[in-house]
Amino acid sequence: MATATTHGARDHARAQHGTRTATMPVVPASDWPAAAPGAPVWAETVAGGNYTHRVLARGTELRLTDLAGDACAHLLLYVDGRPWERLNAADTVKVQWNAYLGADRLLLSDQGRVLASVVADSSGRHDALCGTSTLVRNTARYGDGTPQSPSPAGRELLKLAAAKNGLGPRDLPPSLSFFQGVEVREDGALGFTGSAGPGAAVTLRTEQDLTVLIANVPHPLDPRPGYVCTPLEVLAWRARPTAPGDPLWDSTPEGHRAFLNTLDHLTARGLA
Repeated sequence: MATATTHGARDHARAQHGTRTATMPVVPASDWPAAAPGAPVWAETVAGGNYTHRVLARGTELRLTDLAGDACAHLLLYVDGRPWERLNAADTVKVQWNAYLGADRLLLSDQGRVLASVVADSSGRHDALCGTSTLVRNTARYGDGTPQSPSPAGRELLKLAAAKNGLGPRDLPPSLSFFQGVEVREDGALGFTGSAGPGAAVTLRTEQDLTVLIANVPHPLDPRPGYVCTPLEVLAWRARPTAPGDPLWDSTPEGHRAFLNTLDHLTARGLA
């Protein structure tokens, strides 16, 4: 179809109506072809070297799935409407006395409150220590790290996602990443443990209204010479936040205090 004229370009664009590709958002999310545990509110497949973002209500469950075994989801979280309260990777590690992410871990802000909880994990290969890739590193390693290149850096993609939510580069703290593991070795060095394989999934529950930013790019410690990153499935559905009486609420003294801090804050604002 000729696109050299305005009419031709319009006809070509309209001919794409209803087309679905392997990596794209499904709108509305209720049209997601696979079964979901609840009513979907976000359904998308993110290509390797791409990003996505969404605002999710408190109590939403968000499942990330490594479809082919080489996805790496670099995640940032912000309290919706209060972006100065955001994911703090350092506090997430030190408050819980554990450098490894997995089921029953909490993702914390620097206000001592819970942003999200990890309610299920079949991967066990994650990272709370390294952050995401940068323009300088990707340019040195792959020849380019700009967002439009074949090897975009995670920070560059997160800048784009942030900008679409009224945030700037100064608002980007170190991220967490899922599906490519890192371990701390006896000598203190960080070792790359790679992927758990195709189909691994992790499910998060939002404990406040959150702005979610995700970049799907290779992990900075991935030793492979090529830029290897495969599609990431993102599916979210309505659920309920963690409440008193839930085993997670009382699983550790530190977690209990973080949930109390969160409830106290939400109650004062009339949100709980």
